[in-house]
Amino acid sequence: MFPTERPRRLRRTPALRRLVAETNLAPDDFVAPLFVAEGLGEAREISSLPGQFQHTVDSLRQEVKELVRVGVGGVILFGVPSTKDELGSGAWDPQGIAQLAIRALRDEFGDALVVMADLCLDEYTRHGHCGVLRTDGTVDNDATLELYGRVAVAQAEAGASVVAPSGMMDGQVGAIRGALDEAGFDETIIMAYAAKFASGLYGPFRDAVGVEIIEGGDRKGYQQDYRNRREALREARADVEQGADIVMVKPAMSYLDVVSDLRRELDVPLCAYHVSGEYAMVKAAAANGWIDGPAVALEQLTAVRRAGADFVLTYFAGELATELAR
Repeated sequence: MFPTERPRRLRRTPALRRLVAETNLAPDDFVAPLFVAEGLGEAREISSLPGQFQHTVDSLRQEVKELVRVGVGGVILFGVPSTKDELGSGAWDPQGIAQLAIRALRDEFGDALVVMADLCLDEYTRHGHCGVLRTDGTVDNDATLELYGRVAVAQAEAGASVVAPSGMMDGQVGAIRGALDEAGFDETIIMAYAAKFASGLYGPFRDAVGVEIIEGGDRKGYQQDYRNRREALREARADVEQGADIVMVKPAMSYLDVVSDLRRELDVPLCAYHVSGEYAMVKAAAANGWIDGPAVALEQLTAVRRAGADFVLTYFAGELATELAR
């Protein structure tokens, strides 16, 4: 007679559970989104993102030093300018806040840290959209691509290892790859926001960067419809064909099926963005004593890795890297 199967034998002790775990998290699986703002005298906490700040260049440098110390794999920078215009020209200004911050980090950390730069115009435009607006208020896709190329070159010149186009314009990866190669930055990596959904989970982020859409409706005309799954794979394939080195799914937790689909179908590195609303919900519930915040965060980010992501962009990066070291 065969012995009774008892899978729980393998769960009996913490050491056994660690030994047979199928998915593990490590600090270098995390990329920390960070905000750097023009015109600040000191770092300012973002009320809807507890524990996150709009940084000065100096406070950013100190924050990143701590992230490096605890083993976080990389950072992605979002600039918050003091002035905006119709085209978002601050996004490609060599003296723009994002470029100044990138240079500061490269000077201090060199290749010991992966420095990524979000590539979009919405933080820099008066109207809050990710591209150039036509007179009827709609986004002009092709006119926007030329500006994305300028931004990519400015970020690469400043020292970004990775540029991350997030505007969801058709053809953006190809345009950016062409601009980078022409300017001699053929080693600069493109991480495409390949499956970026029109989500209700971005509110705290928009507070952090001071973005408000004041004309032209919303972004549902260019971000993906959350009801569609196959569309994400088409978008990601197109980005890879145009030269994307890494593809991203955003948000993370509501789109684990999409993460799994892309992992199965594509052979490039894959990441997911655990976005501001996902972070803020965990923080709010923990503050009310309803959940164990770090435990839930670890569970969620492990789920993202289990679904197939190679790494995760998360506001929990520093906190969980410290937790994992205990």
